[in-house]
Amino acid sequence: MGAAGAVRGRGGAGLLRLVQKVSSTRAFAKAAPHVIPALDRAVHRFTRGRVLPSALLLPGVVLTSTGARSGRPRRTPLACMPERDGGGWILVGSNFGRPGHPAWTHNLLAHPEASISMQGEDIPVTARLLTGGERAAVWRELLAFWPPYAVYQGRVAREIRIFRLTRTPGSG
Repeated sequence: MGAAGAVRGRGGAGLLRLVQKVSSTRAFAKAAPHVIPALDRAVHRFTRGRVLPSALLLPGVVLTSTGARSGRPRRTPLACMPERDGGGWILVGSNFGRPGHPAWTHNLLAHPEASISMQGEDIPVTARLLTGGERAAVWRELLAFWPPYAVYQGRVAREIRIFRLTRTPGSG
């Protein structure tokens, strides 16, 4: 189910437009990185990985990557776009339209082997940064999936990083 389907199932197209409008504001970009991940981590831990509050609006995962500098496990709740064929997930390093790339993107560039927790299941994955025509095609899908990504890109000079996660071969 896409973002629109997730929200429409909970209150209609009007709610979807309101959520997209609010998430496109600079105030949201300033507050959200501090509030949403903390709430997601706490609830995810409390429910043993079964509930991720932000996934009520957008599909989401908790990414466990290896710190690029520290080498330590880093857990980051993230929105994702499940691929239509069920073969993987797309992660967007939008950082809510803030200037720098989010830390988790540096981690995946340094250590592409990671895992995601989704609906109580831990899934080993391999991340690949998308570039060129492949990135452009996925970007178009992302904008249809969640239009505020265009606002985020418009605020920053950097190209927002997009990763494709696929199940690590032999992991089930």
